[in-house]
Amino acid sequence: MLVVALAIEGLVATFRGVHENLAQLPYAASIVAAAALLLAGWGLFIKLNVPAEKLEPEAMEEAKREDRKLA
Repeated sequence: MLVVALAIEGLVATFRGVHENLAQLPYAASIVAAAALLLAGWGLFIKLNVPAEKLEPEAMEEAKREDRKLA
């Protein structure tokens, strides 16, 4: 949700900066870059987590059961 919120905020800031004040565009670009870095980091985390899930499937199933209890 945070990545989506940052991406939307970056788009809004970009359009606002283009129409109102071009000096605000670097700030909009930094918001979009932050969203991109978060998304890339999340993807890397998932990619690196797959071998751990295969290594210990019982522990992952236990964690999923705990998640279902909280939901």
